[in-house]
Amino acid sequence: MYNVKLINAAECKKEDLSEYDVIGFASGIYFGKFSKEIMDFAKNNLPSKKQVFLINTYGVKGNYTKGIEKIITEKSCRLIGTYGCKGFDTFGPFKLIGGIAKGHPNESDVKGAIEFFRKIVEK
Repeated sequence: MYNVKLINAAECKKEDLSEYDVIGFASGIYFGKFSKEIMDFAKNNLPSKKQVFLINTYGVKGNYTKGIEKIITEKSCRLIGTYGCKGFDTFGPFKLIGGIAKGHPNESDVKGAIEFFRKIVEK
């Protein structure tokens, strides 16, 4: 139904994304921001003037997209949407209690991400 290409930013350091109309970045949240691999990939590969969406998982709800949004702005791209949901988190003191948001993302979270994606690509 949709022509989607998934790229593992930890393994792929360079990719020509110029042929895509919409580009998404997905990451767990590490130290309050997207992973270093995703941030570096976006800095090095995001072409200018593209539509971009973001997906992330977090232990505690918050605004964790500021760093990657800065990259999007610097590339003269337009952020068309963000989806975030709970994700298992063992950072810092959460490790002592066995983590938080166990079992997440769950089936409902994944369905929410799929619905988010459908809405932004069908606009």
